[in-house]
This record gives sequence, C-alpha cells and structure tokens, in this order.
Amino acid sequence: MGRLLNVVTPLHQMTKRAYIDRMVDEKVHCMLKAKEYEFDYWDGDRRYGYGGYRYIDNRWQRVAKPLIELYGLKPDAKILDVGCGKAFLLYEFKQLLPDAQIVGFDISKHGLADAKEEIRGNLFRYRAQDRFPWGDDHFDLVISLGCLHNLRIFELESAVKEIERVGKNKYIMVESYRNELEQFNLQCWALTAESFFDTAEWIWLYDHFGYTGDYEFIYFE
Repeated sequence: MGRLLNVVTPLHQMTKRAYIDRMVDEKVHCMLKAKEYEFDYWDGDRRYGYGGYRYIDNRWQRVAKPLIELYGLKPDAKILDVGCGKAFLLYEFKQLLPDAQIVGFDISKHGLADAKEEIRGNLFRYRAQDRFPWGDDHFDLVISLGCLHNLRIFELESAVKEIERVGKNKYIMVESYRNELEQFNLQCWALTAESFFDTAEWIWLYDHFGYTGDYEFIYFE
C-alpha cells in the first residue's frame, strides 16, 4: 500500500467541536436529517452538519498545492474527486492548473448546485459505490476526502476498488480513531458515518480490497 499523508489534518484541527453537546442534542433526529445530504447538512443549523459550508479564499489551496507537488501533476492533469461535495478543492486545483481536466461527483444536489460556477459543468450526481464510468488508469489522480466512511462495508469495497482501478495515483482520507477517547468523540460527533474503524482496521481493509494508493486519517481528539 501507499503512504500515510498529513495534508488535510491541519485544516481539520483548526475547528473546535463540542462533542457532548452534539451527542445529547436529539442525535438520532439530527443524523436522519444530515443523511439527506441537502441544505440542512451543508448550510443549515450546525446540529445537522457543517452549519454553513462556504468558500474561503485559498483555504483549500493548502491541500491542492501539496497534492500537486506530491504527485507531480502536470498542467493538463486529469483529476477526479469522489464525493466532492461543493468541490472547493477541485476549484483550487483549477486555479493552480488552469489546463487540468477536473471531474467530481457527489450524491448531494445542494452541494453540487452550490459549487463555484466556473467548474459546475465538470460535476455530476453519482454514487461512490457504483462502477465509475471511466476506463482503467484514466485519471492522473483520484482523491476522496471525508466520503468513504459514510458507506457500509460492502459499498466501501466497491468504491475503493473503483478508485484503485481508474486512478494512476490515489489518495483517500477518512475519519478514524487511535484510542477510546477518540472513538468516543467520533461517535459523539459523526452524523453520517456508517463505517467506524480504527486505523489498523482501515489499513487492513485497504489491503484486503487491493488498494495501493495513499491515505490519511483525521481524528477527533
């Protein structure tokens, strides 16, 4: 398998989270609303998800730039984002590599509709667990950030194998935990996650699914 990266973690650690408050705030109701993945999840009350997921200048360049350097992406690179949400990261790739061929998909109508207008035509609605509509090694880089832990394990297998198949380079980031405190905090905070695994379990699954790409975990400390 590939390398353990530390690309998204610094952004993740910038946000403060009240774990117990979320757990005791009608958690089941909030989970059901969040799993619709529409307005409330992205831009509604914080109890349902992000509490307002807006574009911030250059925020995602902190992720795009290291990935361009790490994978040696050329100006005309083909990049796919699996579970792209509002595709702010793809937008930053396009700013840095204007000739890049970017593609993203997500299940959220609201997320895709609220993407930057300049790249909206490169996005479409699709499920990560379905067979991807491209041939083998079609993309120079396939990324999936904060998406795959929202799949059940049999769906997860399909998605990971498809990422492996269509990408020359691959990078997956999911939520995980290393100890009981992080496990508890994750269970308090997560609204949409279906796959709760510690880091050793994720690595075992990646290996079992034949994944050879890079990976990262974010923790709730």
